[in-house]
Amino acid sequence: MSIDTAQKKMQEEVEKRRTFAIISHPDAGKTTLTEKLLLFGGAIRLAGTVKGRKASKHATSDWMEIEKQRGISVTSSVMQFDYEGHRVNILDTPGHQDFSEDTYRTLTAADSAVMLIDSAKGVEEQTKKLFQVCRKRGIPIFTFINKLDREGRNPFDLLEELEQVLGIRSYPMNWPIGSGKQFRGVYDRAQTQVELFQGDDHKEIQVQKVSGYQDDLVKEIAGEYYYDQLIQDLELLDVAGDAFDFDKVRGGELTPVFFGSAVNSFGVQTFLENFLKLAPAPTPRRSSEGEIDPSNQKFSGYIFKIQANMNPAHRDRIAFLRICSGKFERGMSVKHVRVGKDIKLAQPQQFLAQDRDIVEEAYPGDIIGLFDPGIFRIGDSLSQGGKVEFDELPTFSPELFSKVTVKNALKHKQFQKGVDQLTEEGTIQVFKTVGFEDMILGVVGQLQFEVFEHRMRAEYGVEVQLQRMNYQFARWLVEDKEKIDPGKFRINSQLVKDKKDNYVVLFESEYAMRSAIEKNPTAKFLETAP
Repeated sequence: MSIDTAQKKMQEEVEKRRTFAIISHPDAGKTTLTEKLLLFGGAIRLAGTVKGRKASKHATSDWMEIEKQRGISVTSSVMQFDYEGHRVNILDTPGHQDFSEDTYRTLTAADSAVMLIDSAKGVEEQTKKLFQVCRKRGIPIFTFINKLDREGRNPFDLLEELEQVLGIRSYPMNWPIGSGKQFRGVYDRAQTQVELFQGDDHKEIQVQKVSGYQDDLVKEIAGEYYYDQLIQDLELLDVAGDAFDFDKVRGGELTPVFFGSAVNSFGVQTFLENFLKLAPAPTPRRSSEGEIDPSNQKFSGYIFKIQANMNPAHRDRIAFLRICSGKFERGMSVKHVRVGKDIKLAQPQQFLAQDRDIVEEAYPGDIIGLFDPGIFRIGDSLSQGGKVEFDELPTFSPELFSKVTVKNALKHKQFQKGVDQLTEEGTIQVFKTVGFEDMILGVVGQLQFEVFEHRMRAEYGVEVQLQRMNYQFARWLVEDKEKIDPGKFRINSQLVKDKKDNYVVLFESEYAMRSAIEKNPTAKFLETAP
């Protein structure tokens, strides 16, 4: 293949890719939306259910046992499917706030985000946090307002909340006709068509082309009351609403808004088709050698997630790699930049949750799983030729802390292995006290402690004892090593070291933290690892 032909092929493959994450508050319907997208993409034949622990089916993206019991997503899954000439990579992230650190890291591997909002609850706390991470990265954000089949808030109130709470302007791509039990369907502003529920059970969906929102067919469908309301709403949007601006969408300044009901598959296909037209293909990534363009022929990528024991029968570890440039081929040799060695990528895999296939080739934007014999860490860069290192992924400050010990001293080896693997996955952060070498776990939310205990027991056969500590803040201490004195951090604070031997101070209160900052004017106290 000539260089020009190879370059053209690469460009075509990059243009086909759409890699995005779905962000939301718990219970907004994220797993259901993911399943329906997979359903339209032909990746699955029957959507699962996440209702209750006795359900016979479970959502495709929730594979870990504790997720099936609780009906929540606690790890980030990766799913891939093809739809109308596009290769779609969905990064399904934990909605539960206790797993926000895993979600923050996963967002670094996405080129755009879909923000899912419950029509009855509006913008919730976890959505705000995740939105800010997307905003910081300047990636396009698409909004899907869900659960229109239930009684919800006025659509204008929801749009106003997007602007007031999140500070982003919006452009409704479609508009609901009625809501709750009176939900008739949506009017598509761009396509001038109506998407309708048919029948009392809302099982059938029909799409009909109309001449505009004043078409007689729209009046017939909506009924007089809802028709009048629809006309008023759409006229107001046409006059006072934001104009659609493609550049602002790409810059993350304007969010296209879609109304629908994921559980009924309503509005999901329309959303998917519009999203694929508007969302960006893989974008350049910052590195030690400047921006790396996806169409660059030399392969490069970075590890953004490590997951142990995806297959309990094999006790394996999978490192998730975001491809940033070049073509990936099974069996290729690449430079493991941190270690400085060439390694062979022999068993690459692509996923539909825990179902996987060996992948022969992949392109920028794709996410592949690499078998990890213990050589990878989160943030590691792999490249062909040159020592390309991508910007380091942030480590976030934990808020809850527990001293951890193993109940059976004879199982210390399994205990250490479990702690090491779960730390490398980013499930927990581990600190050692200076002098005494006590082990302290740091997490963002209580549920992470429960998952840690569950996985240590189920995957490593180890019972652990957790003793909660009163600390609320962790700050990385940057100071000349000669000046660091553990004695300064004995009252309402403690000096510890992280897994990279960086000094970290744990504080019981904001007051204790402020006092330490005042007493150590030459030191820096950082919220993320240096």
